[in-house]
Amino acid sequence: MRKSEIKRATKETDICLSLCLDGSGKSEVDTGCGFLNHMLTLFASHGRFDLSVKCTGDYDVDFHHTVEDVGICLGLAFSEALGAKKGITRYGNMILPMDEALIMTAIDFSGRSYLGWDMEIHAQKVGDFDTELAQEFWLGFVRNAQCTLHFRQFAGNNAHHIIECAFKSAARSIAQAVRVNPEYADEIPSTKGVI
Repeated sequence: MRKSEIKRATKETDICLSLCLDGSGKSEVDTGCGFLNHMLTLFASHGRFDLSVKCTGDYDVDFHHTVEDVGICLGLAFSEALGAKKGITRYGNMILPMDEALIMTAIDFSGRSYLGWDMEIHAQKVGDFDTELAQEFWLGFVRNAQCTLHFRQFAGNNAHHIIECAFKSAARSIAQAVRVNPEYADEIPSTKGVI
């Protein structure tokens, strides 16, 4: 089983996160931010990852540090659980509809960190969640998972649906990319021999 546990404490957040890549979609999530809890729960479910997250943060300021730092920890967890990335498919992509929203994600666990964010979220808030934090979450993720991840929005005007569709699409793309390909189970998926 490919698992990891990340503990990260700063003056702004205290996070304990565990991840199993070969799970069933079970999750226990308590970040103090209801919308982020919902996104991580559906991320685990749609990616079939087992995920536990407990975060306390400086909520009296806003949710920025919480959202960014949970993204960082989730990226670290994927990096640790993947190890040398032997046998993984490496690439994944998904075009996912959710009502009026249509989002494409594509990922490469390349060892190079890049976030392509071609998204238009016109509302500033979903509940008490600042919608700009969705991009901050994924930026923290890619920097620490050491992957290239692109988001492209084809349609949508409901901020909640756009962000939810993005998290679901990313979950499916990531699940596809980290899946072990039995034909190449003992190989690093790179002509360099290392990622």
